[in-house]
Amino acid sequence: MVLNKDKNLKLYHSISETAQLIGVNESTLRYWEKEFPQLRPKVQTLNKVRQYSDADIELLKTIYSLVKVRGFKLAAARKVIAQNRAGADRSSEVLETLISVRDQLKDLKSKLDGIV
Repeated sequence: MVLNKDKNLKLYHSISETAQLIGVNESTLRYWEKEFPQLRPKVQTLNKVRQYSDADIELLKTIYSLVKVRGFKLAAARKVIAQNRAGADRSSEVLETLISVRDQLKDLKSKLDGIV
């Protein structure tokens, strides 16, 4: 039997892992939970530990894209997500792809400059 090494086996991520993955601090995540009703991570009742699913992380990436990258106010981002979640997700994916391509092009340019 062959193991799939690319598959993420973790169902939930801690707040510190999620904050590091998104690129914000933990207090920002807690604040966004209050501002965006769609964002509701699982909270264990005994020790109050937040656990973010992959769907929560995708929503956080969309929020990050709208607020931090595109400069939307929280109310405007909340409205965009409420009205057009699929379009906002797609927009976030396109933006991530463009940023990745830009970084690859910068890397290629620096390599070409080193050759010349």
